Amino acid sequence: PVWFMRQAGRSLPEYRAARGPGSILDAIAQPELVAELTRQPVERYGTDAAIFFSDIVVPVAAIGFGVDVAPGTGPVVADPFRRKEDLQRLRPLDPATDTPYVVDAVAILAAQLEVPLIGFAGGPFTVASYLVEGGPSKNFATIKALMHAEPLIWHELVERLTDLALASLRSQLDAGASAVQVFDSWAGILTPRHYRELVLPATRRLFAELAESHPDAPTILFGVGTGELLAPMATAGSNVVGIDWRVPLDEARRRVGPGIAVQGNLDPAMCLTTWEVAAAETREVLERAGTEPGHVFNLGHGVLPETDPAILERVVELVH
Repeated sequence: PVWFMRQAGRSLPEYRAARGPGSILDAIAQPELVAELTRQPVERYGTDAAIFFSDIVVPVAAIGFGVDVAPGTGPVVADPFRRKEDLQRLRPLDPATDTPYVVDAVAILAAQLEVPLIGFAGGPFTVASYLVEGGPSKNFATIKALMHAEPLIWHELVERLTDLALASLRSQLDAGASAVQVFDSWAGILTPRHYRELVLPATRRLFAELAESHPDAPTILFGVGTGELLAPMATAGSNVVGIDWRVPLDEARRRVGPGIAVQGNLDPAMCLTTWEVAAAETREVLERAGTEPGHVFNLGHGVLPETDPAILERVVELVH
């Protein structure tokens, strides 16, 4: 199977036409529009799954933490998380009243799609990084300082964010999503020991409790720059581990170990070159993946905005 992270987005002219101006959070609150944006890449590319059009900060924004998504920047927080008292700003998520538009959009898509729908949520560390840093970060110094200087506060923060992700993912599965992906995109900036001690326990709880409530739903865990974390990530409890482009898939399989599928891992920049280059690199990924079962062809991160959709169409055709 083949699908792309961030496959609905600025690279598609039909996306830009339908989406219009305004905050992405405003668009996400419109179920019919979300359904259209989610379907667009499936209809154009012929991918084997639809990726729900949303954002990892939707749950924290919905409970009123004060998060927005700034165009060209990403999630920003006007009043970042800094102290124990800020924990009170993280109340539980009630999807029926806080994010009914998510539930409605998933239900619409479940009725319309002929391929599975993949829902998603942000991983505990990555969402925490935005809340603590106040936006995207280059060195993640503030959140690293909090994790190590205030371990009790960090533990409570990550547990509350795990509960938010769990509630959101369950609501998507209940509404008709077939599988879910957890984007702990920035976990790769941690050392393996710090990841194992400070992030992995909450991630394990997330997948364990998902498996209890939805035992038949496949789960995916993904991060960027996680080559040194693949072994501990493989113990988190997901069925699939996403691999970015930095580690060849044969080596990634060795690090992940048996019984876990891999997803990836074409460098997104290869889709900005010629078709000959993109085709050769696609074949290289497939060759590295080998003949063992359990490979989802994907990019090593999201589709870049400058990507020519015609290249992605041909990548899907080649993989098939």
